[in-house]
Amino acid sequence: MAYELVITEKPQSAKKIADALADGKVTKDAVNAVPFYRINHKGHDIVVSSAVGHLYALAESEKKGWTYPVFNVEWKPASQVSKSAAFSSKYITALKKLSADAKEFTIATDYDIEGEVIGLNVIRYACKKKDAKRMKFSTLTKDELRKAYDNASKHLDWGQANAGETRHILDYYYGINLSRALSLSVKAAGSFKVLSSGRVQGPALKIIVDKEKEIKAFKPVPYWQIELHGKAKDRNILAIHEEDKFWEKKKADKVMEKTKGQKAFVKKIEKKIFKQLPPTPFDLTSMQMEAYKCLRLSPKDTLATAQNLYLAGLISYPRTSSQKLPPSIEYRKILQEISHQFYYKGFAERLLAKSELKPNEGAKSDPAHPSIYPTGQITEISGREAKLYDLIVRRFLSTFGDPAVREAVEISIDVNKEIFLARGVRTIERGWHEFYGPHVKLEEEEMPPVKEGEEVHVDKILMLDKETQPPRRYTPASIIKELEKRELGTKATRASIVDALYNRGYVIDKAIRATDLGIKTVETLEKYCPQILDEELTRHFEVEMEQIREEKKKGEKVLGEAKELLTKILKNFKTKEKEIGKGLLEAHIESRAKESYIGKCPNCEGTLEVRRGKFGRFIACNNYPECKTTFSLPAFGLVKSSNKECLQCKHALITIQRKGKRPQEICINPACPSKKVDEAKAKLEEKPCPKCKDTLGGTLVVRKSVYGSFLGCSKYPKCRHTEKLKEELLPKAPEGKAEDLSSEEVENKDPVGAEVEEEEASDGESFE
Repeated sequence: MAYELVITEKPQSAKKIADALADGKVTKDAVNAVPFYRINHKGHDIVVSSAVGHLYALAESEKKGWTYPVFNVEWKPASQVSKSAAFSSKYITALKKLSADAKEFTIATDYDIEGEVIGLNVIRYACKKKDAKRMKFSTLTKDELRKAYDNASKHLDWGQANAGETRHILDYYYGINLSRALSLSVKAAGSFKVLSSGRVQGPALKIIVDKEKEIKAFKPVPYWQIELHGKAKDRNILAIHEEDKFWEKKKADKVMEKTKGQKAFVKKIEKKIFKQLPPTPFDLTSMQMEAYKCLRLSPKDTLATAQNLYLAGLISYPRTSSQKLPPSIEYRKILQEISHQFYYKGFAERLLAKSELKPNEGAKSDPAHPSIYPTGQITEISGREAKLYDLIVRRFLSTFGDPAVREAVEISIDVNKEIFLARGVRTIERGWHEFYGPHVKLEEEEMPPVKEGEEVHVDKILMLDKETQPPRRYTPASIIKELEKRELGTKATRASIVDALYNRGYVIDKAIRATDLGIKTVETLEKYCPQILDEELTRHFEVEMEQIREEKKKGEKVLGEAKELLTKILKNFKTKEKEIGKGLLEAHIESRAKESYIGKCPNCEGTLEVRRGKFGRFIACNNYPECKTTFSLPAFGLVKSSNKECLQCKHALITIQRKGKRPQEICINPACPSKKVDEAKAKLEEKPCPKCKDTLGGTLVVRKSVYGSFLGCSKYPKCRHTEKLKEELLPKAPEGKAEDLSSEEVENKDPVGAEVEEEEASDGESFE
């Protein structure tokens, strides 16, 4: 039976499209354990099947060993290129079988450059065809999918397909050649370390390293501020001298002398009422920035979570650079759907009561998709998906809200002719703030209702010694914003580029800090081949890629230009390979030593470092074999020194960060008093295991880990249930020591930590 084969990007979208297009029953079937769907649409037989992301990957067409330059590339099944993609081979097999009886082909992958490349490769390699029809949609809702099918274009979007393929090949040229060149240079220097760079990765690292150097070179400049603390109308008031920063202490001293013991009076009151416009709709970057600020989600996790919401049909396509909400998405229809959701019912009804709905759009646009918006559909979600969904819905609602009305007040206070300024801002009419709710991050400070000439009671006037502060480091969100500003990378790739910098050890920490390896890599490349880090060159290729998409330029010409340029760069690199490798190797050794440092050895003059053996990682003294001091470490989690000593046993404290968990600060000493419990009382805690008492007959017994004592099932590892010990069984902090810990440290303390080791054994997940 002949049919039309509709090919989607993911299995979830195949099910959505089949359900949307079917006029009757949807029949689920499978080929080689890969599901597909048979439907009928307007008397037309259709089979809907899927890829699973990229089924084909670039690889060398003819391997000549681990060398460079390499320009002979071809598309191969991803399963042949990477072991981690082995699962994808069955999807290719399924699509080949299904295409044999198909008379028509329609690509329904995500409508962007990556989706176009996925569709193109499936059509030409799995289906053995040269072209196909193309569905274009921004949401996986029934109405839009049916409209997209009925209005499908007769051909693939060849501008997008050619631009996407050119980008893949260009990035492959850069990635494989630069990474091999760096790694082989270290080998030439007498060691081995896999290093990586790329067309965008190099410039991105340089931006971070430049910031690090700026911070290190920063020299603080002292200045003084004078504050007036007082009361007016029985309310506290804080005012700063109008000079703000005094760069000469003598001048500040004169003001202090002049105001000492003097009365204060209100000289002038200035009020300004202003309107604060609603926020603009989310594009991908602004959503990643806001999710990081409001939800503490990394850009990478935000994109992954948004993708899940999109596949569930709850939001529009997230990989967009648009801040526009075109009327074609039907605002009122979406708001009516949202009004059926309990949490947003009141907000949606208020907007629906408006005579006109007009969003406050931003400047950015995207030819393929509108900004991110909720579809109005709902299904059961929880955790980070529910949190991100709430942020997206509230942002959408807010864009239609009225401007917020705020009042700024400045009170000038005269103290013996010296003027102090007290400033505050309050919201008069909340407007769109009501829709955005907890995500409105604004300070509210209402000034006391004083009048000119009124006396202000002065409690004290203080002179504060201060210093200018160095520039702030980038965060995972702000570096993506910076890359966008500099037109480096794409909306879909920036998060993965930053992630690669972390994975290679070039950067660390949430306030992104370049490691010695990252700094030395940039310094070495700047000295010997600065073109690798050249922003202008990277931007140049981005412009050419856009010209290919607009069908103003041919991909072959761009790739020819890249080959010529890379050949020249790599030829120059080869002549200085040993010098480059020596510099990179030194940086790697220094960086590794810093990262592995834990603290002082309690038994000798050596230092404790993280080491790895055949049974995993552990802490050992660097004076081995003379000193054989060792301490165990949990199997998973990022471990680093806290640069502190335990209050009870004086051993080093380490910080363990596990993915999705709060950092834990623990003592490395297994015999630390802080880990001991009242064993006699603890035995009273023993009871049948609530998880396996009826099957395995387990009981809860006291167990110990690097984190301390906890209750665990006696049938471990068959049963992995754990519980915390009761508070009265846990060790107490030594008297008089509580003040030694900051509030943040106290919050992060987990004296039990019992369930952590159990969780690690079960989830097998590593933060590293």
